[in-house]
Amino acid sequence: MAEIFDPKPIAQKGFEIEERILAAAEKAEDTCEAAFKQIDRTAHFNGEKVLKAFIDNQVSDVCMKGSSGYGYGDLGRDTLDKVFAQCMGAEDALVRHSIISGTHALTCALFGILRKGDKLVSLTGRPYDTLEEVIGLRGTGNGSLADFGIEYDQVDLTPTGKPDIGEIFKKVKDAKVAYIQRSRGYSLRPSLTVNGIAEIVKAAKGANPNIIVMVDNCYGEFVEKSEPIAAGADLIVGSLIKNPGGGIAETGGYIAGAKKYVEMVSYRVSCPGVGREAGCSLDQNKRMYQGLFYAPEVVASALKTATFTSAVMTQLGFECYPKVNDPRGDIITCVLMKNAQNLTAFCQGVQKGSPVDSFVAPEPWDMPGYDSQVIMAAGAFNNGASIELSADAPLREPYAAYVQGGLTYPTGRMGILVALQEMFEKRCLKLF
Repeated sequence: MAEIFDPKPIAQKGFEIEERILAAAEKAEDTCEAAFKQIDRTAHFNGEKVLKAFIDNQVSDVCMKGSSGYGYGDLGRDTLDKVFAQCMGAEDALVRHSIISGTHALTCALFGILRKGDKLVSLTGRPYDTLEEVIGLRGTGNGSLADFGIEYDQVDLTPTGKPDIGEIFKKVKDAKVAYIQRSRGYSLRPSLTVNGIAEIVKAAKGANPNIIVMVDNCYGEFVEKSEPIAAGADLIVGSLIKNPGGGIAETGGYIAGAKKYVEMVSYRVSCPGVGREAGCSLDQNKRMYQGLFYAPEVVASALKTATFTSAVMTQLGFECYPKVNDPRGDIITCVLMKNAQNLTAFCQGVQKGSPVDSFVAPEPWDMPGYDSQVIMAAGAFNNGASIELSADAPLREPYAAYVQGGLTYPTGRMGILVALQEMFEKRCLKLF
């Protein structure tokens, strides 16, 4: 009789995590069960939606090939625009690897649809730090919107961090563009769900039917079953090294929405008279297609990591936003770290638990586009990719760490546990 082979597991050196941290994690994970089930349901829906868009638009092997030079007739590039538009529920889309960041995509959109003498109104308070110089709120003579004669106003949020619908109704009447930031940015206000955005759009268009509503959709793609276009937004904008790139796209950004506005923006992404007709894709098409295809599942992993972070940090005595079962409009969890020492230790721990550059220690630095020093932990395959586990924060009150990403839930979860271990070893975490 032949001997039956009984494979034995290969012994491996595990992570050295304090038992009390592991116990807290196990207890916290139990509280995530309902949230995780909802995340999976949304991922299934969005995954099917993306697959249908690929099939409907006849994505082929040829689409994976790149182009060089001017890029005229790039089938892969032009088909990706159609696939992306369908996934976002939009009439049209422009997806380009040459867009270097979410801020760059937003800038192209704003300069594409605004003209001298027009007025831009932010409906969600002061925008994210990197847009301040784009608008002209700080810095002068750099070619900001203000330098080109575009007026700016904003509707401050209510004391509870909610949009002020009454003030929105007043301030949009003479504006051309209404800007909505879906994510919280470096603030404690809640991120916006699609239903929340719909309420804002209804107020803005009720007061000014001709206003163009533009949504900064960064960190929000595939978090819900629909996107802000379904809420009445005219344009949505985002980055491919966040949610819709699925951790595979190496760079890039998108603008999606009404065809006439996407066309206007295309003249800023390239130049007037050329628009979307030119712009080679080099070797980036396959990565952008694959990233979009994986995105719903990757976003689900990031959401589970974010939910777990909120649960375990709350378990250990830190205040977190949102709570485990709160509605989510983005993949970010904000953790109030209480002081600079805790914040730095946590971010350095996240770096230690990353697959790339785990051996380096992030330090606060004067990052371009920010008005205070920023610490960023991001041991990512794509430099700075926020869909991969990362934690960053400005070193200022209230010393909040903004945690996002996680390509897989097991690695995202472990990254958070390594960060807690780092805090414990540096005496920034008390365990009982």
